[in-house]
Amino acid sequence: MARLLVLFIACLSLFVTPSLSELSLDYYKNSCPAFNQIMVDTITSKQITSPTTAAGALRLFFHDSFVNGCDASVLISSTPFKSAERDADINLSLPGDAFDVVVRAKTALELTCPNTVSCADILAVATRDLVTMVGGPYYKVVLGRKDGRVSDKSYVKSKLPTPAMPMSQMIKLFVDVGFSIEEMVALSGAHTIGFSHCSEFSSNIFNCSNDSPCDSEYNPRFAKGLQNACADYRKNPTLSVFNDIMTPNKFDNMYFKNLPKGLGLLKSDHGLYNDRRTRPFVEMYAADENKFFEAFGKAMEKLGVYNVKTGSEGEIRHRCDQIN
Repeated sequence: MARLLVLFIACLSLFVTPSLSELSLDYYKNSCPAFNQIMVDTITSKQITSPTTAAGALRLFFHDSFVNGCDASVLISSTPFKSAERDADINLSLPGDAFDVVVRAKTALELTCPNTVSCADILAVATRDLVTMVGGPYYKVVLGRKDGRVSDKSYVKSKLPTPAMPMSQMIKLFVDVGFSIEEMVALSGAHTIGFSHCSEFSSNIFNCSNDSPCDSEYNPRFAKGLQNACADYRKNPTLSVFNDIMTPNKFDNMYFKNLPKGLGLLKSDHGLYNDRRTRPFVEMYAADENKFFEAFGKAMEKLGVYNVKTGSEGEIRHRCDQIN
């Protein structure tokens, strides 16, 4: 009986997260020895010429991974027969520099190691290395992902947080895919770099009256500055403001320090500080950057393997913008 139980447990273990067992830190050691150097060269060149690339890649990685796992499905272009993820309303503002750094790396890798490195792995590594380049934490990225074969605009709806989303809804969004409230707050710290378009928060600072006052959660001087900066946003929809006005190009914990001062940009930013469920983590990360970096790194590692595809579950695309 004991032997049967041991055999049963051994067999059961074969079915526990088989995808993860196929990933490794040195996956391309033999198949593409130049992988790391090509990635470093491509990323460094791109970030130097386009300093907003780091924030763009981080956002692209999140929008890809959170919907259906890190499978580079957000990179696929729409066809006359199907609208892809990148054409969902919330993805229309994803920055071109983020797509470009992946395409550049893929092109270089295809010349050296044809049909070997997935677009999903490129996106995951590029994001980590770019975050590190602008001062953020270094975290482990396991490799061996396959690219998804499906990209559907309809999959995106209600799966990504929006700037005005109520905190209870945002928490549910993360918890439903296995992330804790603490991990959600840590990932929100990505707003320490990058920018948001004025249209994403304009309703909070404009059209104020006695019956409908401006959002009181903003620091008054900050609100006035935002009104000036975004005055022509209706005529110029590209107008944007840094998410962190204090150290906009450095990945640090300033984002969390800004929130108690009313210097959060989006409604969801203010919500993190005002909600009793999330406020303790905001205060903890504001007080200790090392704790934020550690939590952010672990959350990114977890996000990178969420619903990951390996083996026959996906493919290695020849081009990142289309299925083979």
